[in-house]
Amino acid sequence: MENHAGHAQAHHGGHHGHGAARPGGLSVSEHGYTLELDATIRTAGVQRIAFRVLGPDARPVTSFVAEHEKELHLIAVRRDTAGFQHVHPVRDAEGTWSVELALEPGDWRIFADIHPAGHDGTLTLGADLAVAGPYDPRPLPEAVRTARTGEYTVTLDGELLPGEARALTLTVRRDDRPVTDLQPYLAAYGHLVALRVGDLGYLHVHPEGAPGDGTTAPGPEIAFVAVAPSAGTYRLFLDFQHEGVVRTAEFTVPTGTAAPHPAAAAQAAPGHGGHHHGHAHH
Repeated sequence: MENHAGHAQAHHGGHHGHGAARPGGLSVSEHGYTLELDATIRTAGVQRIAFRVLGPDARPVTSFVAEHEKELHLIAVRRDTAGFQHVHPVRDAEGTWSVELALEPGDWRIFADIHPAGHDGTLTLGADLAVAGPYDPRPLPEAVRTARTGEYTVTLDGELLPGEARALTLTVRRDDRPVTDLQPYLAAYGHLVALRVGDLGYLHVHPEGAPGDGTTAPGPEIAFVAVAPSAGTYRLFLDFQHEGVVRTAEFTVPTGTAAPHPAAAAQAAPGHGGHHHGHAHH
């Protein structure tokens, strides 16, 4: 489910369910809407897949509210979190979407992030796709704070906490020089997807601020607010655009432990009873 940035939204669930602790994408059907793939078994290679979003009337939905410039965001990732792709399919008048994906053998999860017209808010539906061929699952990448993608390095500051809004800042550098001319991508300077390791529970996070708002700089820092739905390990995928090319930086992030709020810590100090438990806020 989407978690739009903003302190009030992140702390109080946001509008239309945004920011809720429960991850999205775990169900193929939700609130009467169903993700229907044209085929659930594919061969490896670059494949054109087609699918539909069926509405409560069991007919393909043809009217959507655009979110971040697109009617539908499609995320494809193998179950071992390899092969992440964020693409934007094309829809025909009958409600069939199609897009090309680069598929290696293995079990994949396909996510459709949508806002059907007439529905109160966004939905993330998920479906499994099996890709035939010898499957060599990859171990989970090590948890490190700097990722490389071509000539670019991206550094992650901040932590994920279960059920609590926390700031995440990603800093983009090229050849060790700060990138200060990021280009807008989907109405933002960065687009972040978090997937929970183990079931690929999906959390769609957007940055604070927007290009052209007079306060948000085009890098090197991109600021987000994120809420982890549970303790565990997450895979983070940052898409950013520079010099006309969209690049993706990947991170493995275990959840942290909240530090006591200073006021609560004082209450719990000797002589104050020690029965109050604080919650960190950023």
